[in-house]
Amino acid sequence: MKINFLDLNAQYLSIKAEIDSSIAQVISTSSFVLGPSVTKFEQDFARFCQCDDAIAVNSGTSALFLTLKALGIGDGDEVITAANTFIATAAAVIYTGATPILVDVDPVTRNIDLAKIESAITSKTKALLPVHLYGCMVDMDRINAIARKHNLIVLEDACQAHGAMFKNKAAGSYGRAGAFSFYPGKNLGAYGEGGAITTSDKELAREIRKLRDHGSEKKYYHDIIGYNARMEGIQGAVLYVKLRHLSDWNKERNRVAARYREKLAGLPAICPSEFKDFYQVYHVFAIEIENRDKLQEFLKENGIPTLIHYPIPIHNQKAYQDAGFDGGQYPVTEKLSRRILSLPIYPELTNEQVDYISSKIKEFFGR
Repeated sequence: MKINFLDLNAQYLSIKAEIDSSIAQVISTSSFVLGPSVTKFEQDFARFCQCDDAIAVNSGTSALFLTLKALGIGDGDEVITAANTFIATAAAVIYTGATPILVDVDPVTRNIDLAKIESAITSKTKALLPVHLYGCMVDMDRINAIARKHNLIVLEDACQAHGAMFKNKAAGSYGRAGAFSFYPGKNLGAYGEGGAITTSDKELAREIRKLRDHGSEKKYYHDIIGYNARMEGIQGAVLYVKLRHLSDWNKERNRVAARYREKLAGLPAICPSEFKDFYQVYHVFAIEIENRDKLQEFLKENGIPTLIHYPIPIHNQKAYQDAGFDGGQYPVTEKLSRRILSLPIYPELTNEQVDYISSKIKEFFGR
């Protein structure tokens, strides 16, 4: 059976007429950078995320970095974030001149361990940067309570959580801002790089818009030193179309996740947990197992691609050896790096394909 880890071509074919028409409009009007398609997407995405504003940029990394800059984070500051995340979360903090302070993750939620945050707060701490990993939100009530107690800013890393909810409130709407990535493989993916910031803080939105466009609100008038982080018109056109389908696609991801849980029940494989008050969108379906590498190779031999999110924790990355991280402080993150395996999950994955994948995992365990 042919299995892809992700099938973006199948997704494109399902909405081909809409996508082609939307891209053609950008080409016919030559609105290649920002422009009407990006503006329309920004408006729709802000509503989708229950926020007043969305600012489209060229990547999720830029979304994090520009927001931190606009919030005044810089030299001498510390930003607390999760140890188990993609490298860009920490990198964006470092780009500002600030220091990322890593906190280990909860072994059940796999998100930042809320019980360990306060012990990491110092006089230099300026912000909390919770990561909604794999499409499951952090408990934002507890995050915001800690932030209020210590007078800290909250920026949500929602780069894997498009459409995720906590207590019926959307990812990206709890903090001062939320940062999203539209890397092609994300639940809402562009046809290239892309990102956005959501916020209901009008002044913050204004500052980020200036930073993304060379510090300018009016062409050739530059109030501050900014960056070239604008979204391209074609990406806005693609995302405008795909956003209409995102809720349905997230429901299909939940179907696949439920099927995996059913078929893998009773095996020595820990599936992602479900939690009351949380709506997950399953950007990744990561099981946790012993002999991860052997299972990955066995599945590969049977035509089933898998990935590891993430095989090398940030504090063990060569580029960050001078960042002052202490490897002994993150035992859960290190354990996950040895045991996590991400199975194929996407809206077009059929029940029959899920059953085939599950049958091979059962075969590996001799079941």
